[in-house]
Amino acid sequence: MVAHDPPASADWAARPRYAPSDFITLLWRERYLMISVFLLIFIAGLGFAFTLKKAYPAHSSLLIQLGQEYVYEPLAGDAARGAVPDVNSVVQSETAILSSEPLREMTIRKVGLGIIYPDLAAKYDAASVQEKQAIMAKAVEGMGKGLKIEAAPDNPVVNLTFEHEDPVVAARVLNTLLEQYLLYRRSVLAQPSSTALDRQRVMFQGKLDEADAAYQQFLVTNDIGDFNAQKTSLTQLQAQAEAQSNAVQAQLQDRQGRLAALQQQMAGVQPEIGLYRDTDTTASAKLAALKLEREDKLGRYLPDSQTIKDIDAQIAQLEQGVQAGRTLTEGPKRYGVNPVYQTAQTEQIQLTAEVAALRQSKAEYDRQVQEANDRLLKLVALEPQFQALSRDRDLLQTNVRDYSVKATQDEAVRQIASESSDNIRIVERASAPSTGKSLRKPVMILALLFAGFAALCAGLVRMFLRPGLPTAASASRTLDLPILGMASVKPR
Repeated sequence: MVAHDPPASADWAARPRYAPSDFITLLWRERYLMISVFLLIFIAGLGFAFTLKKAYPAHSSLLIQLGQEYVYEPLAGDAARGAVPDVNSVVQSETAILSSEPLREMTIRKVGLGIIYPDLAAKYDAASVQEKQAIMAKAVEGMGKGLKIEAAPDNPVVNLTFEHEDPVVAARVLNTLLEQYLLYRRSVLAQPSSTALDRQRVMFQGKLDEADAAYQQFLVTNDIGDFNAQKTSLTQLQAQAEAQSNAVQAQLQDRQGRLAALQQQMAGVQPEIGLYRDTDTTASAKLAALKLEREDKLGRYLPDSQTIKDIDAQIAQLEQGVQAGRTLTEGPKRYGVNPVYQTAQTEQIQLTAEVAALRQSKAEYDRQVQEANDRLLKLVALEPQFQALSRDRDLLQTNVRDYSVKATQDEAVRQIASESSDNIRIVERASAPSTGKSLRKPVMILALLFAGFAALCAGLVRMFLRPGLPTAASASRTLDLPILGMASVKPR
């Protein structure tokens, strides 16, 4: 026989052994404890579940696309200009803005703390400045718990949900959140960089003024109007003067050669020549007179008369003299200036004047070439300094112009961004939900499950903590002895 409760003085070293069938019997013994624990926990869970209020979720969605504010514009240089992020990065950025605490606080102040959280509003009115900050932080935190933002990868649509006890307030808060978001994101993404650009522009403008002063002082000191134009003009002038000098040199050599040849030719030319010479025609006239006289006397004398014969003899004698040239004598002669000599002398005078003029022109052109060359050598010596001043001046002008353009563009981008948000589209505005959600049923189910589990654990703990061998089968397995009989223990 085995008793349920052995004496306290007995030394039970053996550990009870249980079978699955023993658990049912032993747990049934602890049913009152398990029912008490179950009812206590389940009733507490039901009480908590009935305290939960129904919440109405308002839904809205946004379509987020790439905008101008995400295009990278460096403040200096052109490195990575125009780089844009991917869709996921843009959506994550906009989601972070949507879930930011400043945006929720702006929404609460826009709608009104008393409308969203009346309990906190009552405390807020009578609180101090520090307490008001704490209450507002609590309201912002509470709104964050009720706000749910969902975004899927590679999807530009963002879904927003806000839960509140009042469906109208839930829709109003969510719509106000979207409106404030469109304003708030502009101040976040389009931060004005014109201040930094203006500082840089003013700094470079000061340096440019100094460079301009040094540049102008350099020009005034060296008597230069336009360095490049003057250098080009001097180069052209030098080239023209050299060309003209060479041309004059060629003309001078030609004139000198002609003058030397003319002077050599004039040595063999007489300055004066005979212009004409008269011939004595007395014999011819006398012969003609004799012939006229013969013809006249033939009218009075016969041809064979002595008179006629005398005249014929005279005529014959005179003709023989004329034919023989014995009757020719030199007449008066006239001399004058030789025209060839006069022409040569005139040409000599002209060539001598041309040679003198060409020599003077050659000397003048040589002087101009030398003067231009000296000026060019001076400009060449000054060119490194001029190039350095011009390079600094041009670089500063470029920087001032670039920063002015960037500041203008930045201002234009900020104005455009402040007036429109074309890359953000509200796909669906929130409307007052007709059905609400409550956690009463899930809490009741959880309370039921937890109460059952706690009751089972309490029964198991109580079962294992009871002393002795609880059943005959357990005693037989523990002592490895057969049980012949069992008697119940009567209470003392």
